[in-house]
Amino acid sequence: MSMERERTSAETGRRVLAFLPLTVAAALAIVLAWGLTQDPSNLPSTLIGKVVPDFDLPPVQGRLLGLSSGDLKGEVSLVNVFASWCVACREEHSLFMKLAAQGTVPLHGLNYKDQPDDAAQWLDSLGDPYTRTGADISGHVAIDWGVYGVPETFVVDADGLIAYKHIGPVNEEVLAKTILPLVESLRQRAADRDKREAGQ
Repeated sequence: MSMERERTSAETGRRVLAFLPLTVAAALAIVLAWGLTQDPSNLPSTLIGKVVPDFDLPPVQGRLLGLSSGDLKGEVSLVNVFASWCVACREEHSLFMKLAAQGTVPLHGLNYKDQPDDAAQWLDSLGDPYTRTGADISGHVAIDWGVYGVPETFVVDADGLIAYKHIGPVNEEVLAKTILPLVESLRQRAADRDKREAGQ
């Protein structure tokens, strides 16, 4: 009787072990399939609603104005993380040139892990849409911002709080339907607050 129980128990254990890899593979396939359906530009950022990390970067070679956390207070602005070696950065660059020409919102550049000569040459040849451009040669500032890769674009409110993060190249649709409406909303919110404070 006892040997029969042991035999049954051993058979059950072997069956469980036989199905375990299959179960793990099925679970992994479900997780991977779910991941493929997600929009990579919608990765959450733990910095949304928080003050921009404290930093002070020198300008990109040949530029006069670097970029610091203090530059991102007082008005709503965009911060674009880019690099000369980034193919996707070229996709959005002409759109940023148009945006800069319109003067709709200040656009600052955070040049990520680039060789100084390459960054300067890239901006000289394609145009420089940035009000200020900080050279983050080591990549430490971008890490503090939670950057996964380039390009990434942030909307920063007038108090220096990160309001939005877009991963990947910005296109006309993202700019028109998400970024610019948010910029206007943040400006209106700041104006309303200033009126309330002035009335007190």
